[in-house]
Order: sequence, then C-alpha cells, then structure tokens
Amino acid sequence: MEDKRVRVLVIGAGLGGLSATLFLAQQGVEVLGISKHRGTSPHPKATGQTHRTMELLRRAGVGVVDKVQAGSAGLDGGLVIKVAESLRGRVFHTILHEDDEWDTALSPERPGMASQDHVEPVLLRRARELGAEVLFETELVSLAQDADGVTARVRSAGREHTVRADYVIGADGHRGVVREWVGIGRQGRGELSHHIGVVFEADMSSHIVPDKLTLYYLRNPAFTGAFVMTNTERRNVLTVEYDPTRESVEDFPPERCVELLRIATDVPDLEPEILEITRWEMAAWLSDRFRVGRVFLVGDAAKVTPPTGGLGGNTAIGDGFDIAWKLAAVLRGEAGEGLLDSYEAERRPYAKLVVDGSFANYVQRFAPQLAGPDVPDEVDHLHLTLGYRCRSNAVLIEDDDPAPMENPADPSGRPGFRAPHVPVEHNGTTKSTLDLFTTWTLLTLDPAWTTAEVASLQIPALRDTTGELAKRYGIGLRGASLVRPDGVIAWRTTETASDPAKRTAEVMATLLAR
Repeated sequence: MEDKRVRVLVIGAGLGGLSATLFLAQQGVEVLGISKHRGTSPHPKATGQTHRTMELLRRAGVGVVDKVQAGSAGLDGGLVIKVAESLRGRVFHTILHEDDEWDTALSPERPGMASQDHVEPVLLRRARELGAEVLFETELVSLAQDADGVTARVRSAGREHTVRADYVIGADGHRGVVREWVGIGRQGRGELSHHIGVVFEADMSSHIVPDKLTLYYLRNPAFTGAFVMTNTERRNVLTVEYDPTRESVEDFPPERCVELLRIATDVPDLEPEILEITRWEMAAWLSDRFRVGRVFLVGDAAKVTPPTGGLGGNTAIGDGFDIAWKLAAVLRGEAGEGLLDSYEAERRPYAKLVVDGSFANYVQRFAPQLAGPDVPDEVDHLHLTLGYRCRSNAVLIEDDDPAPMENPADPSGRPGFRAPHVPVEHNGTTKSTLDLFTTWTLLTLDPAWTTAEVASLQIPALRDTTGELAKRYGIGLRGASLVRPDGVIAWRTTETASDPAKRTAEVMATLLAR
C-alpha cells in the first residue's frame, strides 16, 4: 500500500462499512475501505434482514438481493420466536408463532434470514465490482481533520502510510477508535450481560419447525441464554449468560458445553460437534453525536444495541446507505454541505428507538427481574422498520404531529415517512413505486408537473391503474410527492403549482441546501 488520496475513507468493513463503501462506489465516488481484521466476519450473528433492508439492497443491483436471500435457503417460511425453558419445555411467551406469515402487501421484498457471515462477502464482492478498494489487515493509527479534509495514518504489513480524504466514515464497531479520535462520548445502560457462544453442528430437524428460523430465549433453572438456528444446514448457536467476575471462557470446555446443549434442546443423548466457543458482551450504548466535522459514525460505532430485536445489523446497513447517498450528492456538487446535517438529525433518533426497544425486549425475554418504570415501552417492529419518520433539514414537514412512527399498513404519504410500495404502470410495465427512486423523483398524475425540469430530478410517466397511488401518497389527481433517493418523502402538495418548474426548483434548493 502506498500513500493515497481518496474522496471518502471508510474505516471498518462490517455491515455498515461495506454498505457505505458499496453505495458510494455505485454513485461514482472514489472510496477506500480498510479493516484491521483478516477478512469479513466468520461468525453466524446478526441474522435477519427487514423489508426495509432488502429494499435498500435491491438498489445495489446485479442480484445482490438474490445472493443475500440465498442465505435464507430452508428458512424462507419466516420466524418462530419464543421465551421458554428449553426447546420442548414450558413456554413463557410466544413472540412469533409457527403460523405467523409475512405481510406481503407492504413491500416488493421479503425479509431475509441470512446471517452476517453470509451477507458481508456478498457486499464486499459487489463493492469491489463497482470499483471500491477494500483492504484488510490495515489498521488505523491516527486521525486528524482540518477545514479541507481528513488525514489518516494507517498501518499495513508493518509499515505506516498516509491516507488523505475529503470525508471519513467510522464503521469500526463498538470498540472502535474513530469515535475516540474525534472525541465523541456515549451514553446508555452500558453492559447488560456477558455470554458464552457455542457454535455447533447437530441434526435438530425433528426438534424445530421446518422452513422457519427458530429462535428461543431460554430461561432454564440451569442457565439463561438463547438457541438460534443458522442458515447453514445442521449449524446452530447456543448462548449462555455467565458472570465474568467468577468464570471465564476457559470454564466452558466442550464437555460442559455439550451438557448445556443437551439441557437446552431436551435431547439427553445429543452428540453435537462443537465448532467454536467464544465470549461476547451484550450492551446498550448510544453515541452522543454521529458526526464531528468531516467524520461520521455508522453501525455499532454509532450505537450498540442488544440483539433482542434483530435490528443491529439492519440499522448498520441503513446508516451506510444514508450517509452514502448524502455524501455522494455533496461530492458531485448537487447539494451543499448543509445536507450532511440531516444524517445525525435522522439517524440518531432512529438509533435511540432501536436501542430502547431492544432493551425493553431484553428485559422481557432475558431479565424480567429488571422490569420497572424506567424500562422503555416495547416498539412495534414493523412500525419501527417501515413507519419511522425522518425529521431534518432534508424534509419539509408542515404538520405538527410529534409521533415518531406510523402504521406502514395505513401510510399517510406525509413528508418524512418512507414512500409506500404501490404497483403502478410505468413504460408499459407494472412495477413497484420503490423501483423508481434511483434519484430524486417527483410522483404525480397531473401532466402539468412534467414541465418541472430540474437538475437531479426525474418525473416518470405513470398510470395509477388501482387508484392506490393517489390515495396512499395523498396527492390526488393534481398534487405531487417529491421522494428522495433513499425512498423517503421529502415534500408533498395536493395542488398543481402555478409555475411547477419554479416551485420544484425552490423546494429542491431548500432540501439540498443549495
């Protein structure tokens, strides 16, 4: 590696870092990603992709969604989540039942069931195909920013090199150093519990529901933990809480882990093959800021959430996509620097909802002894993933409704919310509205708006064959809805402007901080 000059340096190559790298490269931005690790994560964690995550990955092209969904093979029937004593023992609470089905009217994409060790290589390959450079075994040594850019010193193969970038994205995880280098603190409940993770192989097909990802939170007299399948046949994971002041990972040799597995699965003669025994920490943290100058935080560098909700990896991918399209717009000269203010304004409140909701789940599923008035309310999963409202300078909100979410099954079409999925006819083909949002898009059924020729804006000719577009977007036959490249409604009107081109140009200039 030689000294380099790039537009964006991404430090970390997990789900958040690789997503940011991929989507920056897709938009023609010169980007370098580095990671101190030897490669992508080998661990089957962060399992599951929401509708929204799959919609974002749909933008990556070249079969990325199909490749991620390949990690769901055999698990595409959905989820089973229970709080129980063991796999066949007493059930304390059913969160998702065997008969529950996905709501297919909300999105053209089904949720995924792949784990992080499957998804990261897919993102890495696509990022490199798009021209991104991603280097492993390359560690950040120092970071300093000035008015014109950021200078990073990195170490690779025992030698130090300089990377100069316009912007830096810190995606180096909850123990990462980028946050410390720019002086960002964090707050929250901190460490919640410590776990031993046992990855093992055994034929569990007669003990779990076929075609569904099975997740059991276990409150057993012998231990507290969780059992979860993976997308690899016969491979499963058991986690067990332990007290690090009294025990260590060395106190969990294979023989003890086999006994714990037999208790958890209710199979007294189970003969599993133990593949890995590791330790990990469950915590709840939220960074005080997601941005300092030219440095931005994504994923676990920005927040650490308990896995009881399955949104840590999903939020990381969302962070990566969000900062990528905004940085690309600024670097291409389409937007002013002010657009970047919207990253923290939108993503930090969302991260807080994720952390708070996941902590509420943690108390219910793992630690009922912590229940009390200081525990946040549980958050509806679909409302959070598809019904969150963005509030920032990149959205023009005219109502005074303070609610952070709405029911995505009954969308209002108001600015700040995700643009709903509606089948429309475009160029003689029926497609989802979500497939139209490759750039700023003006959705309208009134031909008068087609005169609004503004840079970076497309106005597709549509036929609303079902009447759902006018209804779900709240634009009627004369109005228009302006949708951002991330599929978030930025502005809406129910009337045709007297000068559509002038009005649209004014709105775009405001939203893009031009």
